[in-house]
Amino acid sequence: MPREGAGPDFIEALARGLEVIAAFGPERPAMTLAEVAGATGLARPTARRILLTLEELGYVRAEGRGYSLTPRVLELGVAYVRSQGLWDVARPHMEKLGARTNESVSIAQLDGSDIVYVARVSVPKIVSLAVQIGTRFPALPTSLGKVQLAALDPEELEAVLAQPTRSGLVARWCPDRIERDAALREVRARGWALTDEQLTLGIRSVAAPLRDGSGKVIAGLNVNCHAAETTVERLLEHHLPLLLQAAGDISADFARVQDVPHVAVS
Repeated sequence: MPREGAGPDFIEALARGLEVIAAFGPERPAMTLAEVAGATGLARPTARRILLTLEELGYVRAEGRGYSLTPRVLELGVAYVRSQGLWDVARPHMEKLGARTNESVSIAQLDGSDIVYVARVSVPKIVSLAVQIGTRFPALPTSLGKVQLAALDPEELEAVLAQPTRSGLVARWCPDRIERDAALREVRARGWALTDEQLTLGIRSVAAPLRDGSGKVIAGLNVNCHAAETTVERLLEHHLPLLLQAAGDISADFARVQDVPHVAVS
């Protein structure tokens, strides 16, 4: 009989299978068929079919007269952890950073010679450029782009910047190669990037790189402000330390998510 309160799409067999898995624990690492049936309230024939199915799938192993879980069960939990993307990891840190600076906070990733915004916590303010998820800007005149371009080796950098922008925007700062390389060396040396109205008038921002568990730069995190409201000194003295802390915390959390052991059972 279907359980009380279950809707028409409820799959009773799946629910029973999960209940059998959940019945095992530190006090019951191994159970007989009768013990499984007693712990779950299932009839013995039903519990037996579920155990045999789980054994066939590799989630349960038979040991003498009893059954125990296999390491493959870890995949069910790891699937959740691994499904958490950069946004899920970054969101609480971005919200905290936005609250502490009273400025909008964004994450963008490189796409050719552009950056594309992939996450954003906005503070309602009038700015000269509207930004939302999917917005694209030329990478070089942005702080988010600089911290990622600075991480590329020379050949990769040239290949990336050789691609035409698809942003439809002409930046105010269009440096030659010597000026560009000097700017990126400075970013590489100090570990963060400043943009002061280089993309367009009125936009000032500072960015730090986000890294994965191997140390590779995978995105940029920035605090964006209006030049008429926030001085460069305020941006660097107050916002930058908070930004660097948030970027480090996000990178560390993302590395921990990636380092969750993955169990593969043939």
